Amino acid sequence: MDAIALARLQFAVTTVYHFFFVPLTLGLSLSVAVMQTIYWRTGKEVWKRMARFWGKLFVINFALGVVTGIVQEFQFGMNWSGYSRFVGDIFGAPLAIEALGTFFLESVFIGVWIFGWDRLRKGVHLAAIWLVAIAAHLSAFWILMANSFMQEPVGYKLNPFYTLPGGQPFPRLEMVDFGALITNPMFITQFPHVVTSGLTTAGFFILGISAWHLMRRTQAGAMFRRSWQMAVVILVFSTVLVALTGHTQMQHMVQNQPMKVAAAEALWESEDPASLSLFTIGDETKREDVFSIRVPGLLSFLSFNSFSGEVRGIRDLQAEYEDRYGEGVSYVPPVAVTYWTFRAMVGIGLLMILIAFVALYLTMTERFERTKWLLRLLPFAIVLPYAANTNGWLLTEIGRQPWIVSGLMRTEEGISPLVGSETVLVSLVAFTLIYGALMAANLYLLNKFAKTEVPGDTAPVEPGPELPVDVSPAVSL
Repeated sequence: MDAIALARLQFAVTTVYHFFFVPLTLGLSLSVAVMQTIYWRTGKEVWKRMARFWGKLFVINFALGVVTGIVQEFQFGMNWSGYSRFVGDIFGAPLAIEALGTFFLESVFIGVWIFGWDRLRKGVHLAAIWLVAIAAHLSAFWILMANSFMQEPVGYKLNPFYTLPGGQPFPRLEMVDFGALITNPMFITQFPHVVTSGLTTAGFFILGISAWHLMRRTQAGAMFRRSWQMAVVILVFSTVLVALTGHTQMQHMVQNQPMKVAAAEALWESEDPASLSLFTIGDETKREDVFSIRVPGLLSFLSFNSFSGEVRGIRDLQAEYEDRYGEGVSYVPPVAVTYWTFRAMVGIGLLMILIAFVALYLTMTERFERTKWLLRLLPFAIVLPYAANTNGWLLTEIGRQPWIVSGLMRTEEGISPLVGSETVLVSLVAFTLIYGALMAANLYLLNKFAKTEVPGDTAPVEPGPELPVDVSPAVSL
């Protein structure tokens, strides 16, 4: 493998691994803040125990997320110096704000929250966890703003003759409108989708662990019943909102990134009305279907809220991009990967909606503790949002290829010219081994503390069988 393939693989490994922690940090920070707010308002100890229990798991996840996130920024200057020179004036601004502002705000107040129990006034201590939650979401805000620029560049001008003192001129993007980054349509659709996916991740995390405790009737039964109920409420809203925000994002991509949509649907030819693929096996070389099951008109409806409307196909878009950007380059992303990651994300999303509403029904009918099969399955369902999140990001980044900045810089142009394949291979192997060890440590710690008994909570004891009337005095006593 050459340097660019290894650099892309390394960035994929570190990014996917880092994003395992981000959604849970977002969703769990809000959940813990709400738990502690209810404790502050009601004074009921069960909510304090909930905040401390789930907050401990949040801190473990947060710590591992910090460690893995540090590597991300170093890669821009090492493996991707061409990209950094070209887009650093724009891409670096939101990342600098995130690192120097919101990250330090989050880090400081998470320490205040951890060590402030029973040392600070309740209101001050509550403010600390809310500042942590707000800072976590502001971090996502700035990072997604930078990523959205890569998907849909706005607010820039191209300086083709930028020159460092004593150096050679090179093209460089310069920011001319910071407000355009904030109002970037891609960012406006992407940010709510990530926030709601974080709530979904936290909801399944809380629901699965609560199910484990309820199935084993641990001492903290009342606390985990309350946690279950809260998780169900979170999931009913968040799973539906994830679907709605994802649908909005897809409708925007039909206009802004039509090649990504065409690849995600294996749509070789433009269609009006366009059909939605249920299952397709295609030949990417010939750009034609080998076998396909499609629903007529449904893709147009999902794209334009109408059963008529043209969705452009891969062949027409390739010809259009050759006229616009130059011939001799394939502007088609890997169709099979884009197609199946999209279906994995949507399929898992629909499954999570189903589970959320089944759990809601059983909760409203007070049958959830007696539904043993569901309690056994839900701990395994914790992996569902992680799988959906990962497939969603693979779709987002692979579907943008061959661009590292859409329409402005191809991926191979952003590689560092002085970093050889041997160097990248060594760092790739090292990062993979280190991250594997960190993942093992993270799973061990989460598993250990998730199964911890919570003191100070007595679950109601179920009544035993009724005794006969003529029992002996000894038995009665």
